[in-house]
Amino acid sequence: MNKTVFITGSSSGIGEACAEIFAKNGYRIILNARRVEKNEALAQKLQREYGTECFQANFDVRDREMAEKCIDNLPENWRNIDILINNAGLALGLSPIHEGDPDQWDTMIDTNIKGVLNVSRILSKIMVERGTGHILNLSSIAGLMVYPNGNVYCATKHALEALSKAMRIDLVPYGIRVTSISPGAVETEFSLVRFSGDVERAKKTYASFTPLTAPDIADVIYFAATRPAHVNINELTIMPLAQANPYVVHKKP
Repeated sequence: MNKTVFITGSSSGIGEACAEIFAKNGYRIILNARRVEKNEALAQKLQREYGTECFQANFDVRDREMAEKCIDNLPENWRNIDILINNAGLALGLSPIHEGDPDQWDTMIDTNIKGVLNVSRILSKIMVERGTGHILNLSSIAGLMVYPNGNVYCATKHALEALSKAMRIDLVPYGIRVTSISPGAVETEFSLVRFSGDVERAKKTYASFTPLTAPDIADVIYFAATRPAHVNINELTIMPLAQANPYVVHKKP
């Protein structure tokens, strides 16, 4: 039987690109997202274009009870999950700490940290029982370096970096690989979500330089996931050529 990949936040951006590259290479895909219609459309596309077996697990990773219910009730032939891609995550707002919105803070903390924990706890148990598996956590350069007004988002990604290291220590006796992927500027819905649907402000984020794309990151994730069984890529940082760090982006005049 072909290997099975569980992808959170699969309905757009990097999650969708991961589903595409793994499907193209013969993997079975469990698609997890809140946006049911988009997830359904993606499943149909993958089945039509690649003959991929898809299963939809439509729940919000922030909801621990629903995550447990959906995963515990997976059909028997979908329970042997080989790869987990913790992609679901978001940034909200770009304000200094004294002007921040606590509701936005809660959403980022609940998604970027608790969401990863909710899914990883359940699926890592399955992997431990099987003595094999690979967890790939989508972090960010925000988890490596703090930037102005990034406060809580940066804090959540720093937490994810620490969590990835801790997972690696806890799971190494069971033959489970853990990888942290930290991209720089990637043109997806990220900035549109951060700026509450302000299209013009989102466009300015990627103006006058060439950012990374979702398929760029999916390629790297697929590479990390397909190394020989004795190889683990602990951490990868991927930047657009024009970006040196969160502060320095060379934009064309």
